Amino acid sequence: MKVGVVTFPGSLDDVDARRAVGFGGHEAVALWHGDTDLHGVDAVVLPGGFSYGDYLRCGAISRFSPVMESVIEAAERGMPVLGICNGFQILCESHLLPGALIRNDHRKFNCVDQRLRIENNRTPFTAAYEQGQEVTIVLKNGEGGYVADNETLDRLEGEGRVVARYLGGNPNGSMREIAGVTNAAGNVVGLMPHPEHAVEELTGPGTDGLGFFTSLAAGVFA
Repeated sequence: MKVGVVTFPGSLDDVDARRAVGFGGHEAVALWHGDTDLHGVDAVVLPGGFSYGDYLRCGAISRFSPVMESVIEAAERGMPVLGICNGFQILCESHLLPGALIRNDHRKFNCVDQRLRIENNRTPFTAAYEQGQEVTIVLKNGEGGYVADNETLDRLEGEGRVVARYLGGNPNGSMREIAGVTNAAGNVVGLMPHPEHAVEELTGPGTDGLGFFTSLAAGVFA
């Protein structure tokens, strides 16, 4: 598969994401935020870090990047899209995912090896995991608190759209310990932790994040 990884001005983890895509057995394709051409990719990753305009609200300006017009159209047609950290924020700002990400409740930047529970293994990015599997993945954010109104939260819970949940304490004040969610169709996933930093034993807490990339095997969602 060809997996496009978008670079926004300020992206820090685009190279890491491309490397993780390769570890997952796929061809990584670099996409630029100012280009509307997705170059025939089969899936898209919006990486973590920062993006221009974050000083107003994370993802509020970059969601208007030319590439996002194409990403939104492709996502609505069913293309798998994964937003990691700042990418999650951009997906919420683009209304591809419900809710929003706000400043951590303790007002400090997080950088920890975070335990998670995979709540939904029926997406193109989580199919390699067992339902309820516990994993440890790097979490690093300053505005990672997931919020939504109670009606939206109840709908996400009721429809099984919470993808991952924090374990061992809430690291950023996210409502209901939510670490990631998916859209109603299941093809768009937002995740605050960084699976691309947990794909090899040499660096990070292990390889628990690799499943987010190996799940993209063509047979998983074809």
